[in-house]
Amino acid sequence: MGVWDVFSPFYDAAETIYNRDVYTSTGKRVAAEINEGDTVLECACGTGSITRYIAPKCRLIVATDMSKGMLFEVQKNCGGLGNIKFRYADIMHINCRDERFDKVVAGNVIHLLDDSYGAVRELLRVCKSGGKVIIPTYINSEKPSGSVAADALRVIGVDFKQEFTYESYKRFFADGGFDAVFDIVDGRMPCAIAIIEKK
Repeated sequence: MGVWDVFSPFYDAAETIYNRDVYTSTGKRVAAEINEGDTVLECACGTGSITRYIAPKCRLIVATDMSKGMLFEVQKNCGGLGNIKFRYADIMHINCRDERFDKVVAGNVIHLLDDSYGAVRELLRVCKSGGKVIIPTYINSEKPSGSVAADALRVIGVDFKQEFTYESYKRFFADGGFDAVFDIVDGRMPCAIAIIEKK
């Protein structure tokens, strides 16, 4: 059993206590990019903090995660919404054809991956031309590393491959050759949202 399986029953409570405004506002901000007829893929859906805001706005959302514990929680939290399919899936190897989805969302996962650029390319692969890849990621307000929340998560076994400030997050995409626009949900631990429109 992985760290996210163990942490999944407590995840929403921890986020709500520590970072409530950002936790709820991020889902609302991502949902603003979704249109009524969209078919959406969400990778690393977790407990459904973004899923619950996307689902009412789109035709269909496929909510995926690699943690069975998180998938259990998202189904518990969002199972009443009739347009969600829940799937176990690997963000690095998405099992579907090219250009399948109008919008592709991957929240708070990019900094946990060994090959972050490979993940972004895979998200773009399954996104339709003219669609959007939306990648919200928690950032540190000033320092590139050492936030209290990140330190606490390390104690329970979370392995951060990268930590970002707003500026280093923007630079990450530019250095990878991705043309993104950015928004930020400010709060105790801000969330930077990168939006890539696929040409």
